[in-house]
Amino acid sequence: MRTPTTVLAILLTLAAAAPSLHAQSPHVASQAALDAAIQQHVDHTAAQRAAVLRVLDREEVKAVAGRVGIDLTTASTAVATMQGQELAAAASQAQQVEQALAGGQSKLVISTTTIIIALLVIILLVVAID
Repeated sequence: MRTPTTVLAILLTLAAAAPSLHAQSPHVASQAALDAAIQQHVDHTAAQRAAVLRVLDREEVKAVAGRVGIDLTTASTAVATMQGQELAAAASQAQQVEQALAGGQSKLVISTTTIIIALLVIILLVVAID
């Protein structure tokens, strides 16, 4: 009777130790791969911020903001605090504005004006929420 109890105790001890042994296995991704993924995310976020700031610096956008009464200094400062979905939405709208104004187009179309105002409103909402 003593042998089955001993075997059972050994098996229970091994079963309890197995998860901790498995947890000590090396990571699937190397440190270099993790660093590269983080750097890629940082670069992508910086590119999105740069796209929004580039649009805010355009003369056409400054004219529309002036007519609507929006302070672009505050909007530019707010871009630095934007993250995640807010930044992605603003960058997407900034890209649409850049495409609409590409090629030396000097006349604003109502849809471009609407996109600019929407972009500025999103930025100001971020400032107001923070």
